[in-house]
Amino acid sequence: MAGRIIVVTSGKGGVGKTTFTANVGYALAEKGYKVLLIDGDVGLRNLDVLLGLERRVIYNIMDVITGRTELSKALVKDKRVPGNLFLLPTSQTKFKEDIPEEAFVNIVREARDKMGFDFILIDSPAGIEYGFRLAAKPAEEAIIVTIPEITAIRDADRVIGLLDNYGIEKRSLVVNRVDIAEVKEGNVLSPQDISDELSVKLLGIIPMDKIVTEATNEGKPVIVLEKERGKATLAGKGFMSTAERIIDENAPLWDPVEEYVPSSGGILGFFKNLLGGSGR
Repeated sequence: MAGRIIVVTSGKGGVGKTTFTANVGYALAEKGYKVLLIDGDVGLRNLDVLLGLERRVIYNIMDVITGRTELSKALVKDKRVPGNLFLLPTSQTKFKEDIPEEAFVNIVREARDKMGFDFILIDSPAGIEYGFRLAAKPAEEAIIVTIPEITAIRDADRVIGLLDNYGIEKRSLVVNRVDIAEVKEGNVLSPQDISDELSVKLLGIIPMDKIVTEATNEGKPVIVLEKERGKATLAGKGFMSTAERIIDENAPLWDPVEEYVPSSGGILGFFKNLLGGSGR
């Protein structure tokens, strides 16, 4: 299998994109794939914290670009899945514009072509400025993460349109923080409603679950915390199921809602007006 380069993006901040990257990256590694996670949020490094690897960071991507170290030495290994999960941290003291596009693309391609990574997930920063463009430049696929809120969905729609500029045709959607009870009662758009409105394939659904916050505070992926506690969770199931569908797009979609609730014409009409049609 040729290595796959995937940008994880959202447009809007605060939708759980970095949390998704950390947890799905870990899930892919646990399934036996060699995975590299790249923190693309220059100046606001968080991916290392979510993985509990912040104390092991010595070099970052700027050190590779400036020739201070080699790429292989800048990678932080996650010892919980030996040989399978690696992190390329970003700089906390530089700005996104300090990283040349060509240099970033070369690093990502070196990781795929010379280091044999099966999956490279690039955690894009929020917004649609240079940081987004930088993260999307080397990618061949995109996963758009959103939540069931109109502003987040509208921003996701804008990002989907911008991905056309990079020729990224393979894209999929993950709906995060889904309140199952609210969906069943018809108070919020269902994940399928959102997928239909954005015209993007629904890759995964991550239910709202307190273990995500607990895992973040402990610096551990949800799957690790599940094992320690000996108890499966809805969020853990969502991350694992999404990883399975990244590996095999024909794998069944896990739907925690069980049966989507039809949304009223009123809210969908309001939603369409906000997007101004397709928005693209």
